[in-house]
Amino acid sequence: MATEPPEEPGAAEVEAARARIARYVRRTPTFRLSLRGRPLVLKLEHLQSSGSFKLRGALNAMLSAPRSPVVTASGGNHGLGVATAAALLGVRATIVVPTSTPESKARRIAATGAELVRRGESYAAAAEEAARRVGRGEGRDVPAYDHPDVVAGQGTVASEVVEDVPEVDALVVAVGGGGLAAGCSLAAGGRTVVAVEPERCCCLHDALLAGQPVDSPVDSIASSALGATRVGTLPFRLLRKASLSSVLVTDDELLAARDLLWEEARLAVEPAAAAGLAALLAGRVDARLPCLVLCGANTDWTPS
Repeated sequence: MATEPPEEPGAAEVEAARARIARYVRRTPTFRLSLRGRPLVLKLEHLQSSGSFKLRGALNAMLSAPRSPVVTASGGNHGLGVATAAALLGVRATIVVPTSTPESKARRIAATGAELVRRGESYAAAAEEAARRVGRGEGRDVPAYDHPDVVAGQGTVASEVVEDVPEVDALVVAVGGGGLAAGCSLAAGGRTVVAVEPERCCCLHDALLAGQPVDSPVDSIASSALGATRVGTLPFRLLRKASLSSVLVTDDELLAARDLLWEEARLAVEPAAAAGLAALLAGRVDARLPCLVLCGANTDWTPS
């Protein structure tokens, strides 16, 4: 049954989220450097508790009913964020993941004490199982990206960047379902948001071309983090209004950027987190001083 689109958050909701979650999250550092002659800022969000920005949105959504059990579907990072938030709040969490979820992410989810359920080969199949469990009353849903509280929570990443390095003129973020990019657009203060996706995993790019969210293929080295089949309705609405640049990168460019972060700065991130640097190195980011959000570090890897 169709439901009404969620209410749109704004900059005020991002600041309210920031105050609400402050006691639980790390204020991750920014790091200024030059790579291959380009000045840039890195937001080290891969150092966040749970290993990604996802904890922010999960906490903001869950604090509206902090004693309620929760159920969610995830490719990995969102599930780990919800599971970590549940452990912090002392509530029961059920995390449904597809069988394709990397073992490193599944292992970390289980270590929080959450119930880990594997179902189906895709995120969509996991989402169907999570919806069934919510329907049976096993807990309330915490969406990965299509919810105003989740979007506002993710926007606290940009709020910190703008406060710490106001001279930044673009925020460069990887896109899965669009929650981080949409949240950042609310707190960017008019700065451009550069939304970066893999070429074969680009639901926002496809939606912008179609004029509405559409199903897209998911086939990328970064699929466990960016593998949404369809961009969220709310993030899409917010991003269409924003100062937005949509950029695509190849898997080879992602891996090269990931390895360069390790080689030049000893920063170990998962491929999705290197999306912004991949776009910058390919000449697809038009900014004097961009801030690249390193969004996660939950995949085991060795440099290629």
